[in-house]
Amino acid sequence: MRPTVQSVIDALIEPAGGLERTVDALLFGKPQTEVTGIAVSFMPTQRVLEQTIERGANLLITHEGPFFSHQDGTGLRMADSVFKAKKRFIEESGLAIFRFHDYWHRYRPDGIMEGLIHALGWEPYVLEHREAAAIVRIPAASVREVAEYAKRRLGIPYVRAIGDLDMKCKKLGLLAGYRGGGDLSIPLLGQEDVDLILCGEGPEWETPEYVRDSNRLGNRKALIVLGHAESEEPGMKLLADRLQTKYPGIPVHFLKEEPVFRVI
Repeated sequence: MRPTVQSVIDALIEPAGGLERTVDALLFGKPQTEVTGIAVSFMPTQRVLEQTIERGANLLITHEGPFFSHQDGTGLRMADSVFKAKKRFIEESGLAIFRFHDYWHRYRPDGIMEGLIHALGWEPYVLEHREAAAIVRIPAASVREVAEYAKRRLGIPYVRAIGDLDMKCKKLGLLAGYRGGGDLSIPLLGQEDVDLILCGEGPEWETPEYVRDSNRLGNRKALIVLGHAESEEPGMKLLADRLQTKYPGIPVHFLKEEPVFRVI
C-alpha cells in the first residue's frame, strides 16, 4: 500500500516536535491522496512545477512557498497575473504541495545546515552546531581557496566575497539561507573569533560593512556570500535522499533550479 500525502507529512514533522506557529502547511492537494511519486525542491518555481509533473510525481515537498513571500502572501497578490496563472496551473495539475521549512530547520542538527555541511564534506571539522549556525575548523586555507572549493562542491558558478582573499583562515561560521544579517553573523566574527563567515544572504549594509570596517581597523575578517538557494538546496537534496531510503518503492526526485541571478 502506498503512503498518503498526510502520512508522509506526519513522518516529516514528527522528529521536530510540535510548533505553535509555522509557515509549514499542505498548500495544495488533499491529505488522503496516495503518493505515486515525490519531488523535492528548494523553491517551487514554475519550471520545478512542470518538471514535477513530467516525472510523474504527485507530491512536491518544497522549502519555500510558491508565491514570492515568506508568509502566505496570497492576499496581496490575488490580482497579479503571474500569481493567478501559477495558482491555476497548480490547481489544474492536481499536485499536492507541502511546504517544509520551519520543521526542517528545527531538526537537530538543522536539516538545512546538515545538508550544507555534508555537501561541503566538512562533517569531520564541525566544532559546534548552534540553533542558527554551525562552527567548523578546517585545515588552513585562503579565503580564495575556500571560495573556489565551495563553488566546486556546491556546483555554483560564482560567490561574492569581502576581505583579503589571500588571508589564511581556519575557524569558519556557516549560516544558511537568510541568516547572514548582523545579529547572527557579527557576534561570530567579534566574540567567537571566527575568521570567515559563509552565508546564504543578508542585508548588505550589516555584516558586509562590519567586515569592511573590521579590516580597515586591522582586525582581519572575511565573508563569502553563497546565495540563499545555493546555501539551502543541499539540505533539500539531503531530504530527498532520506525520503528515497524511507520509501524505496516510490520514485523520489530532487529538482535543482538554475541560479536566479546572472553575472553580466
